[in-house]
Amino acid sequence: MKNLKELKVSALKDGTVIDHIPAGDLFKVIKILNLDKISNQITFGTNLESQKLGRKAIIKISDKFFEDNEINKIALVAPNANLNIIKNYQVVEKKTVVVPDQIIGIARCMNPNCITNHESIVTRFSVLSKTQIALKCHYCEKITAQEHIEML
Repeated sequence: MKNLKELKVSALKDGTVIDHIPAGDLFKVIKILNLDKISNQITFGTNLESQKLGRKAIIKISDKFFEDNEINKIALVAPNANLNIIKNYQVVEKKTVVVPDQIIGIARCMNPNCITNHESIVTRFSVLSKTQIALKCHYCEKITAQEHIEML
């Protein structure tokens, strides 16, 4: 007889699993990837035990594979995340999110006087720190800490 207290999450046939998201940043990742606006099946969990993070979150998205600019967005919020690419129920590729040296066109400068907030200029940042993310604007040199990063 089946245990009625046991919940099962169906395996992904094709899609992506984003693992090792800090538990408190789950909804930031959902928002920056616009997952609340897609019709794909999404399963997520938070406050799961993790040896690496203590508590972590995970997102499973069916039939979705991310482009590099989307992976860069994940890196800004969850720099230790991993992506598992699933095809025909098998993990065919594992990607560790890597914070790039330059962030171009995906984050907003926090300086209200920056030219990027007044003219149609693509934002450009140098990454000063990849552990506690810190970005330096190419135009006004304002430094933005991870907790203040706002995506475009």
